[in-house]
Amino acid sequence: MSRTGFVHLVGAGPGSADLLTVRAARLISQARLVVHDRLVGADVMDLIPKDAERISVGKESDHHILPQPQINELLVRLAKEGRDLVRLKGGDPFVFGRGGEEALFLAEHDIPFEIVPGVSAAVGCAASTGVPLTHRGLATSVRFVTGHLRENDGLDLDWKSLADPACTLVIYMGIANAGRITEGLIGAGMNPATPAMLIENGTTPQQRVQPTTLAELPATITQYAFHPPSLMVIGRVVEVGALLAKGMGKK
Repeated sequence: MSRTGFVHLVGAGPGSADLLTVRAARLISQARLVVHDRLVGADVMDLIPKDAERISVGKESDHHILPQPQINELLVRLAKEGRDLVRLKGGDPFVFGRGGEEALFLAEHDIPFEIVPGVSAAVGCAASTGVPLTHRGLATSVRFVTGHLRENDGLDLDWKSLADPACTLVIYMGIANAGRITEGLIGAGMNPATPAMLIENGTTPQQRVQPTTLAELPATITQYAFHPPSLMVIGRVVEVGALLAKGMGKK
């Protein structure tokens, strides 16, 4: 009876290889086969052995090298061929990374696997800019929200609950829908002057950061030509981040 391979669902973190877990770095550096997303950081990719096989399944808005169902099938097929592989995903596999879908598919087909967590984009980008996602007296909760729904169904979010002034919002994949997001939150009662921040290529040498307000988010995106991968952080903690950023990097 032929051997079934093992799938490591590995979080590559928000970009910088310095933010990998020890286990993730070890698995990547020892891999013989890596199935990777588009947004994995370049220095993380550099850890893959030169002679290892690489399969890109990266996707961006409205363009998928492989649709998700085909990625699922690919992982199962490779494992059934007896191949161990690293499935390398940006951020954390279970935070808007479709890691849950892939893990369920593997489980349904009796493929052994493990989940190796990664620093999520929200946590990594907040730390790199000095923004505390929660802060006593300002933000008692934080919510991670996707600004791009499956199959372009539109944004059907609970705007009323998201417009809580005591909550920090971190919006993934929301650049293209910034106008709708701003409209929905303000329409639900959020103050248009609520501090906001755009973070592009967070934690990498190409990181760009631009503070703004909720009302000005769409115009700021256009003015400064922000593109994916970018996060939007909305909430009063952004002002604390501006203060902390002044002291960051000093020894």
